[in-house]
Amino acid sequence: MSARTRVGTAALALAFVTGSLSGCAQGSGPSEDTDFSPDAPVEGSLSIMGFGTGDEIGEVRYDRALAALGDVDVSLAEGELDIQAFLSAVASDNPPDLVYASRDQIGSFASRGAVVPLDQCVESEAIDTEAFDDAALEQVTFDGSLYGVPEFNTVQVVMANADLLSSAGLTVEDVDGSDWPALAAANEALTQQAGGRLSVIGVDPKLPEFLPLWARANGTDLLSADGRTAQLDDPAVVEALEAAVAVYDAQGGFSDVKSFRDSADFFGAENQYATGALGAMPMEQWYVNVLNESSPDAPMAFTTVKGTDGEPLAYASGSAWAVPRGAENPQAACAFARLMTETDAWVEAAQARADARAESGTLFTGLLTGNTEADQQIREELVPADAPAPWGDAITATYEANEHTFSLPANPADNAFKTAWQDAVNRVLNGQQQPAEALAQAQQEGQAALDDAWATWDER
Repeated sequence: MSARTRVGTAALALAFVTGSLSGCAQGSGPSEDTDFSPDAPVEGSLSIMGFGTGDEIGEVRYDRALAALGDVDVSLAEGELDIQAFLSAVASDNPPDLVYASRDQIGSFASRGAVVPLDQCVESEAIDTEAFDDAALEQVTFDGSLYGVPEFNTVQVVMANADLLSSAGLTVEDVDGSDWPALAAANEALTQQAGGRLSVIGVDPKLPEFLPLWARANGTDLLSADGRTAQLDDPAVVEALEAAVAVYDAQGGFSDVKSFRDSADFFGAENQYATGALGAMPMEQWYVNVLNESSPDAPMAFTTVKGTDGEPLAYASGSAWAVPRGAENPQAACAFARLMTETDAWVEAAQARADARAESGTLFTGLLTGNTEADQQIREELVPADAPAPWGDAITATYEANEHTFSLPANPADNAFKTAWQDAVNRVLNGQQQPAEALAQAQQEGQAALDDAWATWDER
């Protein structure tokens, strides 16, 4: 990490987060020294926080970007973004030039003046925003301005043990979420006990993290489209939570399921599918590769998550590049963000991964980049069209899910709002409250956080 990205004091970070640094909190556009004009030179040094190359997908794009930037001296502060360290750096006027963050953090960073709008950056570097996934763009668009350049897309698909389904007289469509009574019945048919203890998890609803998915499946969202109004006590959200919790209750309760789930060799050859210890669950698409590599002979079945209307859906998440307020080299930062997310970069990186998979004798199941143009090209050129079952079904489900994504809109209280609904779900799972009571409390907490944060922004 360069000197400009070292951690400031905790007091500075706290002041920034609470908005007491009024100059930053009130900012609504790039600071005076932020120059994204086409004539600005791309030179000097570029410090990046929160990004590491990690694998061939990161390495290929990073090396390609370095080559294109020429003499620009790039330094990385690798590892997952330390939010306190980042906010401290911005508050002490020593920010990095570029930050790599989760997309659901961008609204909060933008509202506090920690990152600047990228509309001029997009124009200067001719970044083709039309190529990006709509849900990904929505997550990084705050109050009408783009504050992040998205990359990667994470979606969910239903993953099930085909042998367990067959033995229970079921198919994967019985656990895709389109029919909640059928899902409940399938859960009871799949669940097994041995010696008074859970031995096979029937269906894992994946709470608390997938409450937004359950709510959307029931026709609603946790937050209004403008990001200002909490909808946590909406009857459809309450009904969704009740239905998901009932799946756990039918297996002895969440604690029993979680304890048994946590004992599994999740990333290894003795994972819960390979050992017949799990019937079905919605899970992020990257886990398809884990299963294909660690247990390619596991009896799997895949499909998309469905809403109660029968339509596919997926809750999109991912990362984004953002330029901090006060960055010394915003033009190089903007150029780097373009280079990392443009179609040719993704295709080149995907080719490297496909080659590596071919060399190891494993299957390349695709890559969701956040760039739909790149996704299509990768699928057409690199993903095998004749992938053997069940992995071909996993590929089909992944790409279909990626065409039916949604996300929660960017807002200035994203972390506090997320904490409100996740805490509510956890109180229900722990037996402390019933769904309606927990979500009513979360509604008050979440709306208060939104009101306070939006009031600060609106008064800027």
